[in-house]
Amino acid sequence: MIPGVLTVAGSDSGGGAGVQADLKTMLALGVHGMSVITAVTAQNSLGVQGAWELPVEAVRAQYRSVVDDIGVQAVKTGMLSSAELVEMVAELIGGTDAPAVVDPVGVSKHGDPLLAASALDSVRTKLLPVATVATPNLDEVAQLTGVQVEAEEQLREAAAAVLAYGPRWVLIKGGHLSGDAVDLLTDGSEEHWLRAPRYDNRHTHGTGCTLASAIASGLAKGQSVPEAVAAAKEYVTGAIRAGFALGAGIGPVDHGWRFRGRS
Repeated sequence: MIPGVLTVAGSDSGGGAGVQADLKTMLALGVHGMSVITAVTAQNSLGVQGAWELPVEAVRAQYRSVVDDIGVQAVKTGMLSSAELVEMVAELIGGTDAPAVVDPVGVSKHGDPLLAASALDSVRTKLLPVATVATPNLDEVAQLTGVQVEAEEQLREAAAAVLAYGPRWVLIKGGHLSGDAVDLLTDGSEEHWLRAPRYDNRHTHGTGCTLASAIASGLAKGQSVPEAVAAAKEYVTGAIRAGFALGAGIGPVDHGWRFRGRS
């Protein structure tokens, strides 16, 4: 059986991030991707021109439709813009016997807010506690915990602050720091430092969605959290290196870089 991964996230009409990026990643990594769309965005390489959240009942119905019939081997969350939606999705994940990767999306690559300020507490108290792995970037760490990271040695402090909310593992993404792209994966007792070269490529739209989906794909295939994260880091690094221009702004990472022989 091909493992199934369910993404619970918003739609990106430009195809670089959100559900579209998730499904491309899952296909590239050999799992069957399924989707629960939480919001529709009008989005392109220049930014987000509009966003419309789906009714909570529609999100719940999509989730139950997939899980109750097909089943899932992993769940990944992305854009959940309201407290009501966050709490409902957290409840659904808590009742699903599958690992969950939570990408606590706060803003888009272009700086557009994707999470209401009123939903932050729900992410902290409801969603993070049901996460197998949480994957915040440094802006999201600051948004959730108040910890400002400006140097690699502060990644441990950031990880501890996020772990305090209850995820089993946290991957602090240090891509916004200078030097090599370094991330810290920890469960509070063991640490895994993941390093990759930093490529001079501005076309990085969808990086966070892609990484979280790649981790979920690895977990669905039976990999341990450290194995899944290491494999995801390798995949995303290649996708960033092969990122391409699309439109007049920031283009996407290349989810199909291995198929195209781009390295």
